[in-house]
Amino acid sequence: MTITRRTLAALAAATLLAALPAHAAEPRVKFVTSEGEFVIEVYPDKAPKTVANFLQYVKDKHYDGTIFHRVIKNFMVQGGGYDKDYKEKETRASVIHEGRAALAKGLKNQPGMVAMARTNDPHSATAQFFINVVDNSRLDPVIIPPGDPVPKFEYMGQTYENVPRKNLINHPQLFGYTVFGKVVSGMDTVEKIRNTPTGAGGPFPADVPQKPVVIESARIL
Repeated sequence: MTITRRTLAALAAATLLAALPAHAAEPRVKFVTSEGEFVIEVYPDKAPKTVANFLQYVKDKHYDGTIFHRVIKNFMVQGGGYDKDYKEKETRASVIHEGRAALAKGLKNQPGMVAMARTNDPHSATAQFFINVVDNSRLDPVIIPPGDPVPKFEYMGQTYENVPRKNLINHPQLFGYTVFGKVVSGMDTVEKIRNTPTGAGGPFPADVPQKPVVIESARIL
């Protein structure tokens, strides 16, 4: 058998490809709850700081023993911040808001998508997250048209003209919420949580599951 230069090149290329690591799959986290299990896939290429923050809380076992303390059937289910006695867990420093970058890469507040909860300060997200159970596009960041000043901007039925760009970019109401992951299995568990009866509980006057929904564990797969 004659070995040509072309054959040698092909063998070398095959050897090189075999030595290269396979494309890494997106990180996944398995949640075991009192209502069943679900798995969240996260996207570090779309919301890197948010994903790193979330995964660190998982590694620290922060979510173990926490509850879904806010459940609104036609909106979302939220958890990760309080234990079974409604005591708020300590958190690290907040993470910078990455909602606009994530939206530009296709992550929206659609059913099954996971986003960070926060206060009115866009950059206040720490450990709490929520899972959208309906289309919540109103929670997406507002796209700012090009230009400085922005020649025309429409928001909630109002039209604004010649607005300095920094005023819109930094306006708290236009940030929306950072989506960073998706439930890829166990959405039936999320549906159980979504449909659990709610009422008052602990310091909250409403929307608290009357039978506690506990996160027993959260582990990176």
